[in-house]
Amino acid sequence: MVNELFNKRSSAVRMVMRIRKNRASGFLRLTLAAIVAGGFMLGSAEAQEAEVTANAGWVSQYFYRGILQKTSSASAGLDVAFGALSLGTWLADVGDGSEVDLYGSVGGDVGGLSLSAGGIAYLYTGQFDDTYVEANFGVGYGPLSLEYSIGQYENFGAGIADYWFVGVTAEHEGFYGTYGTFGSDFDGAYGEAGYGFSAAELDFTISGILNDSVLSGLVDGNDAPTPGLTLVFGVGKTFSIK
Repeated sequence: MVNELFNKRSSAVRMVMRIRKNRASGFLRLTLAAIVAGGFMLGSAEAQEAEVTANAGWVSQYFYRGILQKTSSASAGLDVAFGALSLGTWLADVGDGSEVDLYGSVGGDVGGLSLSAGGIAYLYTGQFDDTYVEANFGVGYGPLSLEYSIGQYENFGAGIADYWFVGVTAEHEGFYGTYGTFGSDFDGAYGEAGYGFSAAELDFTISGILNDSVLSGLVDGNDAPTPGLTLVFGVGKTFSIK
């Protein structure tokens, strides 16, 4: 796959979130701390009642940022929104154990812009991968949205890997298109286009994902890396708890 980011079958994964003192780790800790502190202050100031939702779903192939994680994957999550602050967790089947995401963000509208800042930790219970920690920033205007994330990968003790990710998405009446690319210690780019709709109290998606030869992990008849194109189907449901 893509450098250490896509080494999905390495030594045992420890379900411990450790941000090592290496390169940009101090900056990342300060950024995440500022986001969390700001979110709690905003949430307290607004003094709104918490909204709690749960979700469950299944996809024919679980892709994340253009990278195949597992064929046929089920997932479930829980989210709490309190004013400008939202917190949540999400679990997905990745074959060798589970992916467990812990995340939080603050957001709001300024004029015609939708702004957000948050953080996320990707943890694993089996031997699928090691820990990633990210700070995420987003801005949206009308049907367009931009994501910028900076992160660090623990790399099974072989030295912290730094990376960034930029994604641009356009949406219109259920249709969407996304282009995303990695940088720094990681590389690769992908495009995704799809359509989402609701029926029988369920949410359905169908999408096509075109990833470059770096992200696809595929080779041609001459063992040369080649791009990949995949059709993905998904179904899910969100439940209001409070």
